[in-house]
Amino acid sequence: MSIEHIENTKLFTDLEYRFNYVCKFVGFGAEDIKYIHESASVLAPLVPTIVDRVYVKLFSFDITKKVFLVRNDKFEGQMESSLDELSDTKSEQIKFRKDMLSKYLVKLVTADYSSKGFLNYLDWVGKIHTAKAGNKNIIVDYIHINALFGYVSDVIIGLIASCSQLSEEQRAKTIQAFNKLLWIQNDLFAKYYVDDEARNGIVQKESENTTSTSSSGGCCFAFGSSENKSKSGSCPLTSMLCVGIVAVGAFFLGKYFGM
Repeated sequence: MSIEHIENTKLFTDLEYRFNYVCKFVGFGAEDIKYIHESASVLAPLVPTIVDRVYVKLFSFDITKKVFLVRNDKFEGQMESSLDELSDTKSEQIKFRKDMLSKYLVKLVTADYSSKGFLNYLDWVGKIHTAKAGNKNIIVDYIHINALFGYVSDVIIGLIASCSQLSEEQRAKTIQAFNKLLWIQNDLFAKYYVDDEARNGIVQKESENTTSTSSSGGCCFAFGSSENKSKSGSCPLTSMLCVGIVAVGAFFLGKYFGM
């Protein structure tokens, strides 16, 4: 078996090179993308359920719930002032943030994985949770990010495993594909928290960005900043698609999962 040479420096200076390396390492390829895309008709309608579960989980701990007392970019509605007032089903800002998470999840099952723009989007999603995104107020400790990934993975895999619409082989292959994908996305979060670059003597330019640097407007987990408005950075997926998914979600839940 031959050994492939990996250029260490490029892992921290070339996003596409890093992405391809991690994909090769975990075995994520064309077949995985195929099964992810084929799962769209089943998983996309379930996005509202996944999102609701995520926020129930986030609201079950004060340390993650209190983050949502901070005003999110682009949201100008009414804000709660205490944890007791904050509701995962009634708060205006939470509904706003749920919509953004919905867009992210739908993006995962519909995107063109060969697109550099999509790769930049995945990278940006990780970056905007840190001070490296340009907005110093958007900082979420990695322990919460990692725990949330574990929970989202469990929810998605559980839904796929119980889906009678897919064959046994489809369920197994789709679960494998999503497991790999979420680890790849997790790497694009972790890269902004660890000090690998510094240890390797690499200094990134301050102005170096991917898709956006000043907004959490399209942030998948939508942890907020104290800014009232943002200059740029909405999610690439249109709101119309997500509205349609929410509308048909209840129908598909009952039809395919007996919920």
